Amino acid sequence: MTSGGGAGDGTPIRMLHDRLLVELDREAGERRSSGGIVIPATAAMGAKRLAWSRVVGVGPQVRSVEVEDRVLFDPDDRAEVEVHGDTYVVLRERDVHAVAAGRLGDSATGLYL
Repeated sequence: MTSGGGAGDGTPIRMLHDRLLVELDREAGERRSSGGIVIPATAAMGAKRLAWSRVVGVGPQVRSVEVEDRVLFDPDDRAEVEVHGDTYVVLRERDVHAVAAGRLGDSATGLYL
């Protein structure tokens, strides 16, 4: 990561090519239904469920995502890495389904999340 973070020995990390380093949302576990019923993270889902994460590092060839953006991706297609006891996910930019960021408000069309 060029901004903060580092390897286990304190060495800085720089993401390469089109790679993203993301931190999984802590609230991705349990969820509530519209009726208020708590659904545990272990509950089986009929369809695939995508996950939101915060970007903490980007490679030099990443064009559409910046650090601190939130990205939507398929959690089944991921590679996890542990840095300083925290777990992160390494993704390719092409594996990102959507980007949520305040900077996109005037220039892009789409949903408001």
